[in-house]
Amino acid sequence: MLLGQTDVAVTRVIAADLTRVPIHDPRVDPRVGAVEDESFVRSVVEREVDVVYHLAAVLSGQSEAEFDVGMRVNVDGTRRLLEACRLAARPPRVVFSSTIAALGGPLPAVVPETQMVEPESSYGAEKAICELLVSEYSRRGFVDGVSCRVPTVAIRPGKPNSALSSFVSGIVREPLAGVDAVCPVPLETRVWISSPDAATRNLVHAGRVSAASLGGRRTVNLPGLSVTPGEMLDSLERLAGHDVRARVRVEVDPRTARIVGTWPGAFDVTRALSLGFTADRDIDSVIRQFIAGRT
Repeated sequence: MLLGQTDVAVTRVIAADLTRVPIHDPRVDPRVGAVEDESFVRSVVEREVDVVYHLAAVLSGQSEAEFDVGMRVNVDGTRRLLEACRLAARPPRVVFSSTIAALGGPLPAVVPETQMVEPESSYGAEKAICELLVSEYSRRGFVDGVSCRVPTVAIRPGKPNSALSSFVSGIVREPLAGVDAVCPVPLETRVWISSPDAATRNLVHAGRVSAASLGGRRTVNLPGLSVTPGEMLDSLERLAGHDVRARVRVEVDPRTARIVGTWPGAFDVTRALSLGFTADRDIDSVIRQFIAGRT
């Protein structure tokens, strides 16, 4: 997604996706294509572009199951996009959507900004590689990049996807729709989440935050909430009742539980907050936001 000037009202957006999404806004120019297609990527990164939001990716479940596809889309596609940005009239701000799965290994209860990158999944490794690419292209002056490690977005509308974290939304979204759901990890598993509204605000802010304020550190751990599926289900019961909560059962999937268990469950976000990024208040407010959006 390509935006206009960051310090004035947006006048034009090129929205690139695999399928055409109906958007009723005269400022939006929808394009259909893939990040794997070099000619398409170069066609959407116009010479006068100011900001590029790179959200395209093969998600965690598919990346783990199909290594070559993940590398081709997530790594090669990002390099292809960065190369297209080098042709712009001036270095554009590139906001890259990364993941907390870039971290792994032995982790403290609260992960500091200085935590070493040590992914334990193909998806995390691919995103970590791309973080380095964004930093290197920024160091060389080709782009003005920011990599945002986005928490698991919940509660996400729509249908389940291939992300291993898809259950985090599913255990709330499906029961509210009258559909049974399965939690594939132990209820005490700690996850780091952000509501869609907070995630969107923070990604927009990443397009505006000054390069000087980043101090040469081009990766930011975005604020989130540290919760467990058990705490989410307690909130669901408070807000929607026992019968809705009862639609969720626990069936631990060892593969999902193993990978999700390597992801950080809480971060020190002092730096992100000082840069102007914001966080949700509590899990009840996150679920209320989703319920309000359904009506």
